[in-house]
Amino acid sequence: MLSERELDAKPSALQVLSADAYIFDIDGTLLVTRDLVHWNGLHQAMLETYGVDTTIEGLSYHGKTDIGILRMALERCEITGAEFEERLPTALATICREVSANCSELRPEVCPCIPDLLSRLRQEGKLLGVASGNLEIVGWHKISAAGLRDFFSFGCFGDECEARADIFGRAVLEARKRLGEPATICFIGDTPDDVRAARQVNARIISVGTGVHCFEELAALRPDYCCHSCSELVALFP
Repeated sequence: MLSERELDAKPSALQVLSADAYIFDIDGTLLVTRDLVHWNGLHQAMLETYGVDTTIEGLSYHGKTDIGILRMALERCEITGAEFEERLPTALATICREVSANCSELRPEVCPCIPDLLSRLRQEGKLLGVASGNLEIVGWHKISAAGLRDFFSFGCFGDECEARADIFGRAVLEARKRLGEPATICFIGDTPDDVRAARQVNARIISVGTGVHCFEELAALRPDYCCHSCSELVALFP
C-alpha cells in the first residue's frame, strides 16, 4: 500500500478542470467490452491473412495498439519481420470487416459516470476527443454502441501507429489545430502506457482505475491526477 506521504497531494479541482481539451482512451476508460467481437476479429485476421489459428489469450494487451497486439500474437507463431509487415494491411482490413459485420453484437458497459462527465465537460466548452490503439472503424463502432459518439469532435487511432505516444502526438496536433497552439491538452486513460505516452508528448494525464490496473499502480506513476473512477471527476464540478 502506498502511504499518504508517498502519494503527492491531489491538485485542486480548478487545476484538474482547467485544460482546454480532454482526450479519452476507449477500453477500460470510456467502456469495458462485454463481448468477443473485437477478439474474434483479431482471430479471423490472423487465420485468414497469416494462416495461423491463434488468439490473443495470455498476452498483456491492455494499453497496446491493434498493430502491436497482432505483432505480439504472431511472434508467438514465429511470424515476424517482412512476412508480418507485408500482410499487415490485409489483416487490418479483415479486422475492420469483421467488427463492422458483427457490430450489432457489441455489448459495451459504459464506465461509471462517463456520460455525466462528458456532458459536464461539454457544458464547460471543452473540446472532447478520443485517442485509442483501436483501429478507427473498431473504435467508433464501440463508442457508438455505447451511445457516446455525439460527445466527440475527433478521434486518433491505431491504423497507422503502433506506438501509443504517436497516437497521442497526433491527438495533440489535432486539438491545437482546432483550438490554437497555446491550448492545454489532457488525456484520460486507465493504463501505465497512457501515462508514459502523455509524458512523451508533454500533455497532462488523468489516470482512472476502471481498467485492469489498480489505483495504486497508476498513482505510483505520478499522473497529474489519479482516481478510482470518473465519478470522482464529476464530483469536482461545483
